Amino acid sequence: MIELQDVTVRYPNGVDALRGVSVRVDPGEFVFVVGPTGSGKSTFLKLLYREVRPFSGLVSVAGRNVAAIREGQIPHFRRHIGVVFQDYRLIPHKTAYENVAFALQVTGASGRTIKERVPDILHMVGLSSKARCFPEQLSGGEQQRVSIARALVNAPPLLVADEPTGNLDPGTSQDIFQLLNAIHREGTTVVIATHDASTVNRMQKRVLSFEDGQILRDDHVGRYDLDQDMFFRALETAPAGLF
Repeated sequence: MIELQDVTVRYPNGVDALRGVSVRVDPGEFVFVVGPTGSGKSTFLKLLYREVRPFSGLVSVAGRNVAAIREGQIPHFRRHIGVVFQDYRLIPHKTAYENVAFALQVTGASGRTIKERVPDILHMVGLSSKARCFPEQLSGGEQQRVSIARALVNAPPLLVADEPTGNLDPGTSQDIFQLLNAIHREGTTVVIATHDASTVNRMQKRVLSFEDGQILRDDHVGRYDLDQDMFFRALETAPAGLF
């Protein structure tokens, strides 16, 4: 599903956001991406949906070399990836139904398909009764559920979420993660960047811990363990022979 081989991302100012990252995510996995602000988490996710391109190395998503995708091909490529953002990015003058339907309209879906899929996906995220509400009439958690519904309506095999609960209270955050876990159980590959240590530790999924543009730790059943990450960082930076 996802493979990075010795990937470096260098921004125009010369800063390397990622440095020599290699990792593989198999179909059907649920992966948390953790680490401090500026560690490379968001850049890693942006590579997956072709928001940024690698400076060097190979990025493969669903069998496609992401760097080789031309600008005009990006919308078609992204139909196979659902993306959820911290700030929801809903269209304010469209209802919940219309926001989700828009994701189908841009792919050329028929009116019949839209009428079939949108109610089903709103039901899945628990928003059937809110279909005619505008974003300003919804709570933060409800807006994020619309965002998730929009990401899923094209039935993508991969769902990428960047801090999906960053603006939500703990109770609502837990509901969103339970929803994402339910989506994963249906077979979708899920990759989530988060600072929510309590949820990461409770759910016990695979954890990629980033630090300074590199993967510091990759645990297939892991925790967001800052003490452990400090130990790994010490190993990386210690003089030879100290440990």
